[in-house]
Amino acid sequence: MKKQYNSTKKGYTMKITANMLIEDIVEQFPETIRPMQEMGVQCMVCGEPVWGTLEEKVKEKGMDNLEEIVQRLNDVVKNKEHVTEKGI
Repeated sequence: MKKQYNSTKKGYTMKITANMLIEDIVEQFPETIRPMQEMGVQCMVCGEPVWGTLEEKVKEKGMDNLEEIVQRLNDVVKNKEHVTEKGI
C-alpha cells in the first residue's frame, strides 16, 4: 500500500524528502514532473513513474545537488498551494 501525502490539508504542508519514492512524488505532486525532468532527474519512463527514491535517482545520475533539488521541488509544491489558496 502506497503512502498518501496530503499537501492540501489546511495548516499542514507535506514536504518532499530525499527518501520519498519517485512514484509517490509524481502521484501526489504531479506538478513536480517537469521540474524533475528539467533538472535531469528521470522520473517517468513510457508514461509510468520510475522505481526508487529521489536520492537514488539523483545519485545514479552522478549529481551532487540533492538538497537543491529537494528544495526546488518543495518550492514548486508550495507555489501551487499558494496559488490554489488565493483562488488564482
